[in-house]
Amino acid sequence: MNHDMPFSSAGGESLLSTHSVYGAPCWVSLTSRDLKATEEFYSAVLGWQWRPARLGEPFRIALADGAPVAGIAAVAAMWQMAVAWTPYFAVRSADDAVSRAAERGGTAAVGPISLPPGRAALLADRDGATFGIWEGELFSDWETWRTSRPAFIRLHTRDAFDAAIFYGEVFDWAGADGCCEVQYEGDEVVLRSQGDVVARIESGALGAAPDPAIRPHWQVHFAVGDVAACARTAERHGGSVLHLGDEEAVLRDADGAQFTVTARGLVS
Repeated sequence: MNHDMPFSSAGGESLLSTHSVYGAPCWVSLTSRDLKATEEFYSAVLGWQWRPARLGEPFRIALADGAPVAGIAAVAAMWQMAVAWTPYFAVRSADDAVSRAAERGGTAAVGPISLPPGRAALLADRDGATFGIWEGELFSDWETWRTSRPAFIRLHTRDAFDAAIFYGEVFDWAGADGCCEVQYEGDEVVLRSQGDVVARIESGALGAAPDPAIRPHWQVHFAVGDVAACARTAERHGGSVLHLGDEEAVLRDADGAQFTVTARGLVS
């Protein structure tokens, strides 16, 4: 869940609402079993620092060079949730988004629930890929987070074009009020917000595959300076390397959550 969105309303800072960026990816969040172990792993591998979130002790905000990059929630064991990285999309109404997803074959795993100053839900699309929605305030420097692209998301799914129709209808990507543009580039569907690539959708995942890395899922990418060094450090700290290339590595953290590190400048 998006329990750890780094909202900030102190000090009179101006706040951005999900109404302004409707349909765009707006955050990434990790569920964890052990907060301390998770902090130690990602501090070593990605160099993150940490600060508390407003929702209490089990929640943390990850900082990269002092800027918010992701949220961590140590609720996997407590709430019997999977350990996983999840992207969140901005919506005007969590209730409407859940209804639109259900009407198109998606399912709601959790919510919508109230998490002041907003509402959230955890959903799965019709091929089983998990994603979240958020209705409410975004943190004051969210635009910096968006344009610097510390995180990028890619959907590996059975049929990219069918998935684009599902998400496009749920988030009104093609509507007059949507903030995103959908383009078909070769075998991929590319989502842009204000000219920047914010997500990609590609075909090839297998719904019945025993390996969860091959089944439909959203993959979260983080930009790094040295891909190979991140892979080595992940292994030294209890993680594993699923794939290692010159410019990208697919890793699992010590808790089992899968993520990708991509050479800086190639994230989008």
